[in-house]
Formats: sequence, C-alpha cells, structure tokens
Amino acid sequence: MIQLEGVIKRFNNQVVLNDINTTFENGRTNLIIGRSGAGKTVLLKCIVGLLTPDEGRVLFDGRNILKFGKKENLMIRREMGMLFQNAALFDSMSVLENVMFPLDMFSSMTYNEKLKRARACLARVDMLDAQDKSPEELSGGMQKRTAIARAIALGPKYLFCDEPNSGLDPQTSLIIDELIHGITDEYQITTIVNTHDMNSVMGIGDHIIFLSDGKLEWQGNKDNILDAKSKSLNDFLFSSDLLRKVKERAMMSQGI
Repeated sequence: MIQLEGVIKRFNNQVVLNDINTTFENGRTNLIIGRSGAGKTVLLKCIVGLLTPDEGRVLFDGRNILKFGKKENLMIRREMGMLFQNAALFDSMSVLENVMFPLDMFSSMTYNEKLKRARACLARVDMLDAQDKSPEELSGGMQKRTAIARAIALGPKYLFCDEPNSGLDPQTSLIIDELIHGITDEYQITTIVNTHDMNSVMGIGDHIIFLSDGKLEWQGNKDNILDAKSKSLNDFLFSSDLLRKVKERAMMSQGI
C-alpha cells in the first residue's frame, strides 16, 4: 500500500501538485488520469522518488520514503518494478539478458538461479520462445511484454507503469492491460499506472484518481466513473467518442 498525505510540489513558485491525499492499495490496479499538464507525471515521479515533494508524506507500507537515507533508498528500489513508456530495453542485450539485468544488479542469486527466474518471468508474459531475440526483432507489444517480465523479475511489492499502452493498437493494448491487471492480482502488488487510455480506465481501473490543474479532483473506480459529478472529469472523459456513446446508451437504457 502507498499513501500520499498532503503532497505539494512547486516549480519556481508555481504549484504543480496541490495537497494530494490518496491511498493506492495492493492487489489493485490504481490509475492516475488527467489532461496533459495536469500533474500526472510529476506525481508519479514524486511517488517513485525521482522528485522530492516540497510538503507532505509518501508512505510505502507506513514507511515515509522522504526520510530515507542512502541505504534505505537502495532497499526500497529493490522492491520497485518500473515499466517505462517506450519499454526502454537494452538493444545490445537479448530478451533474456534484459530480464536478467535487474537480477544482476540487485540480487545475490547464482547464475542458474537468475536464469531460472528470468525464464519464469518470460513464461508468465508468454515471451519464453523469444528469449534469444534482440529487442529490435520484436513488435511493440512484444517489447512491452518483455519490459513487464523485467519489471517483475525481482518480485517487486510496487509496480509503476508510465503510459504502458503508448504506441500500441487497441487489441495489443488490451493484452498489456490484462497482463498488468493479472500480475497485480496474482502477486498482490501495489500497481500505479499513469495513463490517458480510456479503454484501460474502463477495463482495469480498480481505483482511479483524476488530476486537474494539480489538484485531486475526483477518485473512484471504473464502475462509478461514468456517474461522476465532477464537470472537469466529465469534460475529460466525454471528449472520447467511445465513452460518449457508452454514456448515451446507458442513459437510453434507463429511459433518461
């Protein structure tokens, strides 16, 4: 579980995050949504420790990471998995070597133990047959699946995904969403996803927070987001033709 308490972040006296309070629970896919410039990326960076909030607390299972020293920061990094927007695989390494990389960096496993763990992670994302390929031989979806395998190699407690469906077609995006959701539930990870993808919102949004101008405007889940009373959220959601049609059909079925 990750808790944010009164998180404020400023750049040159401009408030970018304004008193963010929320809880991301384990075993659920937690989504951060909002327009470009709303503060989503800054918030994610504050959570993972790439930026330091000016005020507030960021608690990982009750541990305030803003008070951590060097040793504690290294330990918490071992508990995190990261899925980057562009997959960020190493072109000079094979698929298997990419997945083994965090094990080489942060574990004391023997080579055979690392090999077994990496292959198990590749099997979980249905990429074992591609273990000897290079990233440039993979499709976009295969690269993302490899990146997911690498992100879970260390058995993280916390998984962070930045626009995981960026550049993917709808069918492949659905596969990536299902993988993230399934792994989150299976291993009871605290997963936070920064996304604009409305299909992800409606498909895997166990907990959703909507940021507007640096403020937490609304929070809920995929089951109640279409009934939200927030005007700024509705303006954001129903700029999507798909969700506008879903809303219209729901209203028609209710005779509204």
